[in-house]
Amino acid sequence: MPGYAKFVKDLVTKKQKVIHEPEDNFLHCGAIFTRSLVQKKADSGAFTIPCTIGPLKFTKALCDLGASINLMPLAVYKKLGLGDPAPTNMRLVMEDTSLKRPVGILHDVLVKVADFVLPADFVVLDCEVDFEVPIILGRPLLATGRVLVDMELSELKFRFNDKETCFKYTHP
Repeated sequence: MPGYAKFVKDLVTKKQKVIHEPEDNFLHCGAIFTRSLVQKKADSGAFTIPCTIGPLKFTKALCDLGASINLMPLAVYKKLGLGDPAPTNMRLVMEDTSLKRPVGILHDVLVKVADFVLPADFVVLDCEVDFEVPIILGRPLLATGRVLVDMELSELKFRFNDKETCFKYTHP
């Protein structure tokens, strides 16, 4: 007979009383809860880094952790004079929920960030150029550069072999 069943049988047949003293664990839980509560942080917003593609130097390239593509406006593509972009059936949903069809995809564009030269695929889109932040670097390039983002310290760290370059960004 399993131990628990024997215990219950003995309780019923011998009419033993189970002594249970309630313990006040609430105070212990409260102390643990307040000690392990994480402080809420403000949104750090967008951050930019300088980079170079061919002859063009961008002082502010937007690093977007939410973007699954690297994006380049058609006007910037024409200035670079790179080869023809590969056709694509991709559709992009814009912020206003409209759909846009990219001109194409540029494969293996070399992007220089500090001392690192990284290959990246860019989606070329016929849109207005934001001259302050003309290109968007998404997760693919950041993954290629083995980027670590430390939101608390406001740092973006590129790593390759034994080299490391750190960018500080400021909260808006």
